[in-house]
Amino acid sequence: MKVVTGVVGNDIHVVANRLIEISLQARGYEVFNLGVNTYLEEFIDAVIETNADILLISSLNGEAEGWCRELNILKSKYKSLDDVVFMLGGNLAVGEAKTEDLVPKFKNYGFDLVFHQVDLNSGLDALEKYVKAKK
Repeated sequence: MKVVTGVVGNDIHVVANRLIEISLQARGYEVFNLGVNTYLEEFIDAVIETNADILLISSLNGEAEGWCRELNILKSKYKSLDDVVFMLGGNLAVGEAKTEDLVPKFKNYGFDLVFHQVDLNSGLDALEKYVKAKK
């Protein structure tokens, strides 16, 4: 399976981004890593260009909401995105925030899977379970 990944917006967490790439590759995914400081539109373009099955966006600086809230608008422009799994993980809020508040908010933006302050392997395990159930 093909995965497009990277860090959204003005986030520069290079090490975390690289760990995600390595972990995905170790699980057998073909990874297209867009790196840090990536705009949502760039992610969508890369998913279309690579015919990716999964888009995994990370954010560690807590500013994901400002960069990701228009996902549904972008998804609605392309029929080819209907079968893509959209995943977001990392630290998704600045300051104190409850997972039970953040997850539905980001799902309303168009993400299928949302993980706030969940360790990488647990998130990837959940992704694999979700993809398997979707088939």
